[in-house]
Amino acid sequence: MIDGAPGLLSHLPIMRKTLSSIDVIATPGASGYTLLDSGLGRKLERFGQVVVDRPEPQALWRRRRPDADWNDAHAVFSASGEDDEKGKWRLDRNVPDEWPVRLDPSSPVVMQCRLAGLWHLGLFPEQLPHWRFLLDRLPLIKGERPRVLNLFGYTGAASLLAAYAGAEVTHVDASKKAVAWGRDNQAASGLQSEKIRWLIDDAVKFVSREVRRGRTYHAVVLDPPKFGRGPDGEVFDLYRNIAPLLAECGTLLAPGPSTMILTVYAIRASALAFAELVSETMADRPGQIAAGELALMEADGLRLLPTSLFVRWTGEIAP
Repeated sequence: MIDGAPGLLSHLPIMRKTLSSIDVIATPGASGYTLLDSGLGRKLERFGQVVVDRPEPQALWRRRRPDADWNDAHAVFSASGEDDEKGKWRLDRNVPDEWPVRLDPSSPVVMQCRLAGLWHLGLFPEQLPHWRFLLDRLPLIKGERPRVLNLFGYTGAASLLAAYAGAEVTHVDASKKAVAWGRDNQAASGLQSEKIRWLIDDAVKFVSREVRRGRTYHAVVLDPPKFGRGPDGEVFDLYRNIAPLLAECGTLLAPGPSTMILTVYAIRASALAFAELVSETMADRPGQIAAGELALMEADGLRLLPTSLFVRWTGEIAP
């Protein structure tokens, strides 16, 4: 037994660096959504009137609700092998082909949820704090209509909310299916007259073209996959491609109180790593960085389920 070792490791430097605030931002989700329970690698959720049981690797704990509640789900997604996103739905009760879920009673935006093969239903309710943050930033743009670029925009929740708030939105996704789904959501929300450009394109190539054109945006929202393919087979690898993509997105941000919001669902990565990357990318621009995790609150408010990492950069308002 060692009684003590004075000075052991004392010669090694230790640094505390205040890069940004590392936060956990939790939400119960959109008004039409409830996280009912989670545990044992699964989560039990209500989207509108439909209850689903889906994989959730982060749910390491025990479940709180009885088995009867879980067994009463309308649909269960059974994963295939080690990949929780591959598998199929088992319908234990009748589920419509699509059904609306309202994001907030104060807006007309609804998302048409579907059991469309993958385990995603067309709505990521944990992103509600990002949507609210974006909407709070748009009024800071003075003298012109805010321009928002939504990259990897999926089914368009952020695009629809920003457009309803008065922004001119460019929505980019490589999936024809996702863009068509977003247009369906626009129609279901009665927002056909709002200005949204729905583009099927490779995000990296599109951003490069916008930089060459000299275009700018007041907000850039990114929700990149860990791995994906563009419409012409272009390969996107998060760890290889995100740094150059963010650098060009930084070039696209207009001077003044512009905003970049990055969400990363590769939860096994580090919020600190992406905060450092954004800090480097925006080093020559005055602004603030916040980073951390998004989480969903269970219905009783007693437990948080981590869902994704995030980094937000905000430009300073001119005096």
